[in-house]
Amino acid sequence: MRRTPWLWLLLILLAGPVAAKEAVPLSEDPALEARLQALAKELRCLVCQNESLADSNADLARDLRREIREMMRQGRSDREVVEFLVARYGDFVLYRPPVKSTTLALWVGPFVLLAIGLGVLVVVVRRRPAHEPPLSEEEARKAETLLAAEERREGR
Repeated sequence: MRRTPWLWLLLILLAGPVAAKEAVPLSEDPALEARLQALAKELRCLVCQNESLADSNADLARDLRREIREMMRQGRSDREVVEFLVARYGDFVLYRPPVKSTTLALWVGPFVLLAIGLGVLVVVVRRRPAHEPPLSEEEARKAETLLAAEERREGR
């Protein structure tokens, strides 16, 4: 019985290295790595779609970061790298796509929907009566009868 805690401790210590992952290859040049991270934050992960390329752990994101790092080592500018990625994957890879005919809906769409929503709100508010019309004599009598019946049932 006394060996059980030691056995568990040994198993836990042996299982630790199993959970370790391969280290992310970083550039020897810290300036290049900082440049890569800044550019990767402006690019969308094509797999995750709501994460930047810098934040994503998807295999494609790692491959793209490695490819961007290699292009930067070859002396390509940030603009050349972005143009390469846009040519390969389209404007979707950019978090801030340029304003052009194919992306116009992305830029104008939210404002159009907001205007439509405000228009519907104004129409609904204007059609709603300002106050309830008074009850007719017959409606008032029915209401009195119902209230009296309710009071008798509650024993008041």
